[in-house]
Amino acid sequence: MKRFVKRVRFLFNVRRSVPFLVDFFRSSDVSVLKKGLSVGLVAFYIWLPLDLIPDVFLVLGIVDDLAVFTFILQLLVKMAPLELQKKYELKK
Repeated sequence: MKRFVKRVRFLFNVRRSVPFLVDFFRSSDVSVLKKGLSVGLVAFYIWLPLDLIPDVFLVLGIVDDLAVFTFILQLLVKMAPLELQKKYELKK
């Protein structure tokens, strides 16, 4: 649970998460399938936004969207090679 909280905190720290994403997609250690899956999940959600809470409820709708994107970014962190996880202090 402690590692999960650390990863979520990392995802909201844009200064560190954007360089992580750039390194993730540039890395030759990450398979094309993993890169395609991550881009596909984001594209699918943007194309067909299945909201748990509709965006009519302004604040709750936005929180719902942020939760989905956080989930996708969490999957990216888990799929990242150990070198990237260590570089960005995501794994001890």
